[in-house]
Amino acid sequence: MSVNTRTKLKLDVWKGDWGLPSIDLDCLRFMTYIKFSGLELEVNATSNPFWAPDGKLPVLRLNTKNITKYEDLVQYITSRDSNPDHGLSNKQQGEIEAFTSLMKEKLYPALQYVCWIDAKNSNGVIRPWYSKAIPFPFSFYYPGQMATNAQEMITTLYENIELDKDIEAKVYSDAQKCLTTLSVRLGDNDFMFGAHPTSIDATMFAFLAPLLKAPLQNVSLQNHLKACPNLHHFVSRINQRYYSKDYYDYENKRKEEAKSQQHKDSEFPHKTRNQLLAVLFAAIAMFSYALHAGIVEREPIEGDHFTQEDPYSHEGED
Repeated sequence: MSVNTRTKLKLDVWKGDWGLPSIDLDCLRFMTYIKFSGLELEVNATSNPFWAPDGKLPVLRLNTKNITKYEDLVQYITSRDSNPDHGLSNKQQGEIEAFTSLMKEKLYPALQYVCWIDAKNSNGVIRPWYSKAIPFPFSFYYPGQMATNAQEMITTLYENIELDKDIEAKVYSDAQKCLTTLSVRLGDNDFMFGAHPTSIDATMFAFLAPLLKAPLQNVSLQNHLKACPNLHHFVSRINQRYYSKDYYDYENKRKEEAKSQQHKDSEFPHKTRNQLLAVLFAAIAMFSYALHAGIVEREPIEGDHFTQEDPYSHEGED
């Protein structure tokens, strides 16, 4: 017998940003799969994995147990007769497994590299974000641990490649090929298997959305994703349809910031001119006052005073 589908699920996740309900891949995958299942979801953006059973987010908190693994989530959702993959053929199920494996093997290492190993992105965007999001004092531990885990994974996967630049080239090459493959398979469809989303769409969104939306400083892989317009539209479609508040709140914020910056830029030359004139007038006024009050005395210019020769001074010299 299935459980009441009206029961609201409670999920602890990393908080969202950049128009996304969460910036974390695993959290996005949980959230989106549950959304596609049609079940109600209550999200707790804790951004603190310390209290999680496995020390990681997400955590689906049930009355009798906690779920932290995606496979267990799928099993639970299926037990509630809400699996979005219901009705798919064996061939389609096989495609889900194949494309999921492809993303895990080729795209996931690149995402870790982009976020935690690339110095510009790690130091300029990702680590500061996590340091700010995680409560004190855990903020001193988790970002460093995440970076260490990413480095260890890349080192293990590419242990036969000696030079860092060659590792980077291989990581990016594999990821770009993966993105291109996903783009070709998606084609003009809204979702992988047509008009309705399934688990593979939840997985794709989770992998692609943070890469597309993060304000990265090294945008090499991000630009390749943007060069696949159907993948770009795929992410935006799910973002707007299922997470509309996060999407539009962020877009409105960006518009307001752009408008404010434009206003500042338009004021800049006039404001600078007025400030310079004000300083100049103030300096003139202060100097005039000082001169008038005798605080500053005007020194005579050489040649201002001279002695005129007495015309009678040479009388009697003859």
